[in-house]
Amino acid sequence: MGERVLIALGGNAMTAPDGSASPRDQQAAVEAAILQVRVLIDAGRDVVLTHGNGPQVGNLLLKNQLAASVVPPVPLDWCGAQTQATIGTLIMNALGGRAATVVTRTLVDARDPAFEDPVKPIGRYFTEAEARRFEKLGQNWRRFERGWRRVVASPEPLEILDADAATALIAAGFTVVAAGGGGVPVVRQADGSLAGVEAVVDKDLAAALLAQAVRAEVLIIATDVPNAVVGYGGPDPRPIGRISADELRVLHAAGHFAGGSMGPKVEAALRFVAGGGRQAVITSLEHIANDDVGTRVER
Repeated sequence: MGERVLIALGGNAMTAPDGSASPRDQQAAVEAAILQVRVLIDAGRDVVLTHGNGPQVGNLLLKNQLAASVVPPVPLDWCGAQTQATIGTLIMNALGGRAATVVTRTLVDARDPAFEDPVKPIGRYFTEAEARRFEKLGQNWRRFERGWRRVVASPEPLEILDADAATALIAAGFTVVAAGGGGVPVVRQADGSLAGVEAVVDKDLAAALLAQAVRAEVLIIATDVPNAVVGYGGPDPRPIGRISADELRVLHAAGHFAGGSMGPKVEAALRFVAGGGRQAVITSLEHIANDDVGTRVER
């Protein structure tokens, strides 16, 4: 096989352009995304895939909330596992041939400070009365400008626990989908066993870990813009093309990349290259096979 590339498909690759996530919309979006992925596969690249799952988890949470008086809500880690399998199936159907999905767990630390102050918003906005009702079920909710949203911890990913299974399937000739949505977050308990937790792992940081674990030479983070930008939203925005990790690290430390959007992508790119990766690319889905477009981070 050729150079191994891990492609992290953003949430925009899983829904319609307007963000709707009906089954038909999701299937059409995945099929369109895989057309772009196939360009790399047909060029001889050894492709591994991961993906976002925010809209899909949001739909499951809404179903939980609407049906809470009839059936007990399932925990967030279960929602993550369900969406990994669902999206993985859509991707495998679009790929055809030898493709496999690994329902993947990501190890986090139960003592991670993120658990003390959950701030990651998930799901839809609700009224205060509805939020208070779900707080009685042990959930954390916070008020935002548009209403109340559930918030959960977003702890640091430490290890992709099922990377060995993914690697074995890759070696057997499968195009593998793994660590969807950042993976199902689990903690190691005192007796050594694993337990799921109510948290969300950043999908871009998990993608960098997965890329290192499966020995990818290139990490491509597919998003909805062609480049990371210095001065975004200001009078003189500057798209970033090829850049060294040291140069990008200085820009990142200076606060040029928003924490809720481009920041984690830049951090993931830096971590991947620091861990031995040859190149990390941040670009739009339609440009993932174009060597002349995108922010390209190298040592």
